[in-house]
Amino acid sequence: MKVFENVTIGNCVLKNRIIRSATFEGMCDKNGFPSNDYYKMYDKLSQNSIGGIITGFSYISHKGKAIHPGQAGIYSEKFIGKYKKLTNLVHKNKSKIFMQIAHTGRQTKKSVTGYEVAGISDKKSSYFNERPHILSKNELDNIVNDFVQSSFISKEAGFDGVQLHGAHGYLIHQSILPGINNRKDVYGIDHKLTIGTHFLSEIIDGIRKKCGKDFPILIKISGSDDYFNKFSKKKFINLIQFLDMKKIDAIEISYGTMDNALNIARGKIPIEVILNNNPIYKINNVFLKFIWKLLILPLAKLKVKKITPTYNLKFAQLAKEYTKIPIITVGGIRKGREITDIIENKNIDIVSLCRPFIAEPDFVNNFKKNNYYISKCISCNICFIMCDSRNSTKCYSIGEKTRGRNEIKQ
Repeated sequence: MKVFENVTIGNCVLKNRIIRSATFEGMCDKNGFPSNDYYKMYDKLSQNSIGGIITGFSYISHKGKAIHPGQAGIYSEKFIGKYKKLTNLVHKNKSKIFMQIAHTGRQTKKSVTGYEVAGISDKKSSYFNERPHILSKNELDNIVNDFVQSSFISKEAGFDGVQLHGAHGYLIHQSILPGINNRKDVYGIDHKLTIGTHFLSEIIDGIRKKCGKDFPILIKISGSDDYFNKFSKKKFINLIQFLDMKKIDAIEISYGTMDNALNIARGKIPIEVILNNNPIYKINNVFLKFIWKLLILPLAKLKVKKITPTYNLKFAQLAKEYTKIPIITVGGIRKGREITDIIENKNIDIVSLCRPFIAEPDFVNNFKKNNYYISKCISCNICFIMCDSRNSTKCYSIGEKTRGRNEIKQ
């Protein structure tokens, strides 16, 4: 099958066309350094025939750290030895691994980072609800350098490339979106393309200069979003053509922002888990919780998109019309036959999965044995919600992992 043929990202050859999409680990210390559990998880994944692995998003500076406890960091040369241990493990198992690097921009909290929340503009996130300081040109120049330096650290640590997190409402995505980026300086919107490209362009150029043209740069983008002024089809096409012009090495296409986070993952709404564990929505009072579920939950549900098979595939297919760069599709992929169809009939280069690999790290081996194999993941989204807790990421619903349910308040 074509799925199990080699595929090339830049100068990096993957043994098959299935990637573990970036998945938050929650397995690092307060300074972002990996724990033994972090190594064990990636060692196990890479032992199970996955073509490539993209790490969970790692912060390039403390100011760009997310609110999730246990997030990985990659902001200092002190990380080189720690991550070299990781890349050696993965490479020993004949897999490839890419470091996903990110800056949260306005999508964080001062109480977590210790710094004033900052963004491409002063428009605040409806979810995080803190008015951001507008990053100056000098500050954005420095953040560009942080991305470049983190990429160099990744290269020195033996990663096969980096993936820029340009999706889900984080800083690169904020710079792209005209609904958020209202700047009038060089970091503002390119009026010809109708999207913001300068920040991303500077990052890509800086990495190429520092790490060399042969070091693969991937990017994760959102096909659209849930804002009133939606990211249109034309703007998406312009973004793909821009990335084609920059000769990015692979484009993974997801959806949305953290302002409507469940529309990124889709699936079930574990409301009790949310109200007991999410730092934004957490409610301890039984009566208030009852009122919330009675009055607010029905309205909240109206904003949540239902999960459907391969729900981002349409964006990936559109992208293929405008570039020969390898396109990676993610979202709602649960069946072996879906993967086969995407690769062989829909002309998409690579399929990536997140939650299925949380439920069963050996998903690819099971699929290789049975082309009709169906993932055990039921999209319950408890793993997704629990990223905000102090628990490391795991499956709470499948097989022996159900013992994890004893660790959550439902």
